[in-house]
Amino acid sequence: MKKARLTEEQIIGILQEHEAGAKCADLCRKHGMSEGTFYAWRRSIPG
Repeated sequence: MKKARLTEEQIIGILQEHEAGAKCADLCRKHGMSEGTFYAWRRSIPG
């Protein structure tokens, strides 16, 4: 199985940046990931 590039803490930090008002496209560009990955993370975190 492929190892994740980011830790769970880093993923939560990125999602918190989005909740604080950062745009998805900007976050994805900054962290080098796709928007699909971002939305999959957002869907997988309960709450």
